[in-house]
Amino acid sequence: MEPSEREKLRGPVEQESDEHAADGQTSGESTQTDLRHPQKRTSDDASYGYAEWTESGVGKQVKISVVIDSGSRYEVAYPSGVSHFLEKLAFNSTLYYPDKDEMFNKLEKHGGICDSQASRDTFIYAASAYTSGLNDVIQLLAEATLRPQITPDEVDSARQAISFELETLNMRPEQETLLMDMIHAAAYRDNTLGLPKLCPQKNINKIDRELLFTYLSQHYTPERMVVAGVGVDHDKLCDAVQKHFVDKKAIWESDRGLFSPHKNITVDDSVAQYTGGLVQEECDIPQFASAGLPVLSHVMIGLEGCSHQDPDFIAVCVLNMMLGGGGSFSAGGPGKGMYTRLYTNVLNRYHWMYSATAYNHAYSDTGLLCIHASAPPNHVKEMVEVVVKEMVNMAGNVNGQELRVSHIIITWRS
Repeated sequence: MEPSEREKLRGPVEQESDEHAADGQTSGESTQTDLRHPQKRTSDDASYGYAEWTESGVGKQVKISVVIDSGSRYEVAYPSGVSHFLEKLAFNSTLYYPDKDEMFNKLEKHGGICDSQASRDTFIYAASAYTSGLNDVIQLLAEATLRPQITPDEVDSARQAISFELETLNMRPEQETLLMDMIHAAAYRDNTLGLPKLCPQKNINKIDRELLFTYLSQHYTPERMVVAGVGVDHDKLCDAVQKHFVDKKAIWESDRGLFSPHKNITVDDSVAQYTGGLVQEECDIPQFASAGLPVLSHVMIGLEGCSHQDPDFIAVCVLNMMLGGGGSFSAGGPGKGMYTRLYTNVLNRYHWMYSATAYNHAYSDTGLLCIHASAPPNHVKEMVEVVVKEMVNMAGNVNGQELRVSHIIITWRS
């Protein structure tokens, strides 16, 4: 892509992001700006290491998240799958709530819900409730992150849930979960982001309570955690964090017997190494084919992108929007991508293409831009040629109309 074209992609959207940051709205760019807001309290002025970020809001709801620098990329010294287990074990029994039903009943009294999500480099615990329940929400999140009991029965339940999930993956018509693991394994072979997010079948019985607490003691530390809130007063959030996250110790600090000293492995801070490569998997005709659903071959082709700290990050986001895509039966509407390249150049021209979608994965030190396409097995060769052609065309000229549409979609989604 020519420098002038790159500037076209970057300029207008960066200006819009700055405007959103000034208005207090969230977007990929404003998040970085807001995290440097003077109101943020860190170890420099609070002496306990946690970082807090708040955004004022209108209404009676408060939303709190604990974001942890943790995920499958840090599991090089562990059996892959630790984060997958922790995701299944989230919001179970804790020191203060030996019965998890008691925890959920208290949350429900405040009209609240909670959830957790693991990615390759981030683990998020989140909850929302009425503003009157701020203290209880912070306590719940502190208990879930720092004081989980992780009983043997809970580990067994998580093991069964993961086994069932792995067994059913190949039975689903949607294959994005498997493909995302495969494209990262090909791009970053045997390092950091290339480590599997899904627990491999061979590791299910290797991961036990002691191993999980060893991982938690290394990665769930104040300097790796951020507590973020929307619709809450900053000082009140900081006071609640002090009370429940700082004044009360983590369970592994109170009971050193939860993990063995020789397993006290240091955190892996390796920089992701892009290797490139090919990962493929052949499977039998899936069970859902008997229900009349089409049997498809899936291909995902990717290139190294850029990190979310890179100056070209916004430009890559716009490029991803320009590619767009979706399924051949997607409905129209704002943000659906009906006017993007993968629709106009691919899905509208090749009747045998079932789907074509672009993805942009951005991390702290690298990124991955890829296209996922699916078609009947007898069209695999043509499908690969079509996808590669679209990726080559990314380096060409940018149409003014599609650029404006991409700006509108990004602004609307922000």
